[in-house]
Amino acid sequence: MIGLIGRKVGMTQVFQPDGTMVAVSVLQVAPNMVTRLRTPDRDGYTAIQLGTDEKKKLNKPLAGQLGDLPSLGTLREFRVDDLGGYEVGQTVAVNDLFAEGDLVDVSGVSKGKGFAGHIKRHNFHRGPKTHGSDHHRAPGSIGPGTTPGRVYRGLRMAGHMGDAQITTKKVRVVRADAEHNLLMVKGSLPGGRNSLILVKKAL
Repeated sequence: MIGLIGRKVGMTQVFQPDGTMVAVSVLQVAPNMVTRLRTPDRDGYTAIQLGTDEKKKLNKPLAGQLGDLPSLGTLREFRVDDLGGYEVGQTVAVNDLFAEGDLVDVSGVSKGKGFAGHIKRHNFHRGPKTHGSDHHRAPGSIGPGTTPGRVYRGLRMAGHMGDAQITTKKVRVVRADAEHNLLMVKGSLPGGRNSLILVKKAL
């Protein structure tokens, strides 16, 4: 299913006709251009490549993909079942895909938190603070000694937190402003301000 490439502007609040206030994330989704059509015969799969963020100069691999099209700095592909209705050079805007009340899936890279302990990263409980304990924020036992005599793969421990691809599913479109290329969806979304996001209709 085709989606759109955009940028996260930030968060605000809107008031609905019945007076209730809704916290929304604001997405700037400029019109995307179809830059390439992937076919099973040539590429082994069916997809539509979209581009946005026009730039003055591109590196040679990116410029080679675009050919005679405008210099678009951000390219992303969306797998589809059928390429009908799309052609290279066509632009796709917010109002072509989304309307108020739609459910969408939004993908982005979450904010990086650096190296974090197990309490912050995995919501573990802390140890006792009294009776001589010196394991206030230590992880405790990480596995049995004799069998298997090693630490299991994938054990939740301290480590790099955030900076990961996250998809928030089935969030509702509160407003779709085609004039200003804005999309307002209910609730929070992954990523910081001006971070890249992908929006497509929820299954």
